Amino acid sequence: MSRKRNHPLYEAVEIIDAGSEGKAVARVDNMVIFVPFVVPGDVVDIQVVKKKKSFFEGRAVRIHKYSDKRVEPACEHFGHCGGCRWQNMDYSDQLKYKQKQVSDNLERIGGLELPKISPILASDNIYHYRNKLEYTFSNRKWFIEKPDPDNPEQQNRNALGFHLPGMFDRILDIETCHLQKDPSNAIRLAARDFALKNDYEFYDVKKWDGYLRNLIIRTSSTGDLMVILVFRYVDHFKGPALLDHLADSFPEITSLMYVISDKQNPDFSDLEVKLHKGQPYIIEEMEGLQFKVGPKSFFQTNPAQALKLYQTAVEFAGLSGKEVVYDLYTGTGTIAAYISRFAKKVVGIEYIETAIEDAKENAKLNGITNTSFFAGNILKVLDDDFIEANGKPDVIITDPPRSGMHEKVVKQIMKISPEKIVYVSCNPATQARDLAILASEYKIVKVQPVDMFPQTHHVENVVLLVKKEVSSQ
Repeated sequence: MSRKRNHPLYEAVEIIDAGSEGKAVARVDNMVIFVPFVVPGDVVDIQVVKKKKSFFEGRAVRIHKYSDKRVEPACEHFGHCGGCRWQNMDYSDQLKYKQKQVSDNLERIGGLELPKISPILASDNIYHYRNKLEYTFSNRKWFIEKPDPDNPEQQNRNALGFHLPGMFDRILDIETCHLQKDPSNAIRLAARDFALKNDYEFYDVKKWDGYLRNLIIRTSSTGDLMVILVFRYVDHFKGPALLDHLADSFPEITSLMYVISDKQNPDFSDLEVKLHKGQPYIIEEMEGLQFKVGPKSFFQTNPAQALKLYQTAVEFAGLSGKEVVYDLYTGTGTIAAYISRFAKKVVGIEYIETAIEDAKENAKLNGITNTSFFAGNILKVLDDDFIEANGKPDVIITDPPRSGMHEKVVKQIMKISPEKIVYVSCNPATQARDLAILASEYKIVKVQPVDMFPQTHHVENVVLLVKKEVSSQ
């Protein structure tokens, strides 16, 4: 590939940090350059590929010196698949940079006064920890090397795998993914090979056409296994044939389902999911609690680390059994169910109605009688009448999406004025923004990072805030 005009090549540059989106950081002539798939301590030649006003993006074209933080990636797809960008970094160093990410965000973005941040809680499993993966069928396969025009097998453009970073229409065909335990890989390969052998049409995202769209695999600690196929349209021969093939090949599948979707986006939360074989759910367990996980249900994708996350939330809340607790962004009520044993009453609020139905079902399944759940926009639900009807919370636990909380929700929490707030976040940057607002009335007492996603830059963070007049007593 020829260099673009005015895009310089910098030679023998040391990588100095690990940055956002899993990219590493270099600095040349006071300009920050983000570079993927390298490790702090590497010395590399960097070809700039994109110029922004305040930073450049580049790629390493030659490595002069390898960092002592480097390890050999386990995955053959590393460097092309964007899913595990820190896979070439020693896990102990991954944890250090995640800890640094939390402190940098809270201190620099939030400008917050912090206690000593607790050491990050490491994951016991650094591979095979995910309980859900979603793959895409595509007729626009990404070729790592130019195919041989004389080899018919290399001309096949059908793939089942993951999107290339920054390319919505290109799919990397995956042979082995190390994020989910077996038989996840075998199921994906069986579905792909059966489709290829029988000339099934793989989806064309540019034309919004083609028969096969997505494959979702969900596993659980109980041994349950859910497989969902998404088809573009009804075909009374092809669909059942593929589903039956998977059922016959993998008797361990306990829930085999499918969706018909002609939507332009892959989301099927508003569509009917039909059962082909088995149960319409799988069961997950956590410290004696059972949770029904349906095809649309949200459940933490690293359940072992989720337990550590919930244990931290309970410890921070300091519950005695007499408290009213509000669980904002409760999802399917997993945190609410877990903390219900330690509180007088737990009230969960979530804007997705189907998630609230799951939360109610899971409470019933576990014989929990001190929880109540409400669906709706949190800002609209959490008004004075709601507080009067459900009781003023002593503790609010909030676990918002990556975008954080709406500023009006933050101010509404301050108006309610609970004694404690436990803020669980998957994005320390937006968490820092929200904490900066809360800091006028609340003191940050504890900070606990948790590594939910080894081999990636993502980190969860739990913060305990206490009302200043309470904390000063």
